[in-house]
Amino acid sequence: MRPERITSDPGRMNGQPCIRDLRLTVRRVVEAVATYPDRDELRREYPELDEEDIRQALLFAATCWMIA
Repeated sequence: MRPERITSDPGRMNGQPCIRDLRLTVRRVVEAVATYPDRDELRREYPELDEEDIRQALLFAATCWMIA
């Protein structure tokens, strides 16, 4: 089951999974969570993200890892 906020378009970001059609990849969100363990700091750096975006990006990444 694919989270509804994760989108993929071959014409955008080389088809990488993104958050809500933004030019922000799931991979970048996962990296940002690791880089900014303080969620307030993460939100300041990426104001377009909300908690559900972050949750779904982590879920998507974990699911893909389990499948691979």
